[in-house]
Amino acid sequence: MRIKGKNFDGEGGEEEEQKLVVGYALTLKKKKSFLQPEFERLACKKGILFVAIDVNLPLSDQGPFDIILHKLLGKEWGDIVEDYRQTHPEVTVIDPPHAIQHLHNRQSMLQDVVDLNLSDFHGRVGVPKQMVIMKDPLSIPDEVAKAGLKLPLVAKEIVVDGSAKSHELFLACDWSSLSELEPPLVLQEFVNHDGILFKIYIVGDAIKVVRRFSLSNVNQCQLAKVPGIFPFPRVSSAAASANDADLDPRVAEVPPRPLLERLSKELRHRLGLRLFNIDMIREHGTRDIFYVIDINYFPGYGKMPDYEVIFTDFLLTFKKKKYRAISCED
Repeated sequence: MRIKGKNFDGEGGEEEEQKLVVGYALTLKKKKSFLQPEFERLACKKGILFVAIDVNLPLSDQGPFDIILHKLLGKEWGDIVEDYRQTHPEVTVIDPPHAIQHLHNRQSMLQDVVDLNLSDFHGRVGVPKQMVIMKDPLSIPDEVAKAGLKLPLVAKEIVVDGSAKSHELFLACDWSSLSELEPPLVLQEFVNHDGILFKIYIVGDAIKVVRRFSLSNVNQCQLAKVPGIFPFPRVSSAAASANDADLDPRVAEVPPRPLLERLSKELRHRLGLRLFNIDMIREHGTRDIFYVIDINYFPGYGKMPDYEVIFTDFLLTFKKKKYRAISCED
């Protein structure tokens, strides 16, 4: 896109400035939390223009765009974006729908972490032992026993579809109550982690770590006193931030930077995604044993400190690529 301005000699004329045009397709809730006024102002100063995509019109009839930024659910939208990617290879789509879909299934989302085998790289990273239950709640106690999982267990919906239900978590504290759960679901061993969760935000090559309060440690005596299924409190809200809390330094210490850089680089490559966050915990009583318990696509970046600058810098990398392409054509 070209805009009018002044020549360097001060005379009126036409100066060419390349704007980076970012078409976005977001829910109203996502737009409000992500496209905050301060972010839009900063992006505008840097030559980035956000343009809303009308999902009721053909995507190819809109634009032209340099980037498409999206987080809408549904196969129909995914097919539209995939078709657009094929016919408009010059446009960067963040991110490919087929890659995003991988994180909509909790049965498979953590497999890439398992395959990494980061067992001795500035610490150990794994995933809690887990299993999938597809049907017959009455068989859950026996299935769990056969799999060798230990109580307590975290129960999660198997499909992550953006609904409130898909983000519900429950803690199962005794064997008999397991049959009260409603499949399909994922059962994951609860790992004591001193009530602190590390949310690791990934924006391209950038990494930002935020501490959040989580569920306190659970011991066997407590399990015996509180049988049943209990809802997990949400820990993703800004109100749950533990960044400024007075914590034991051994608990508050964030995972080593080299470990996070290796983990994020490998997952970007394996997942084919640029925007996601990793929920990570440190096992109680250790310094360097970590578990990834969830991965989310295009998370609530508005809750991430300095997100305006980080995300603007991320988008500017594509503007530089655009300038290089234009220079080569000239």
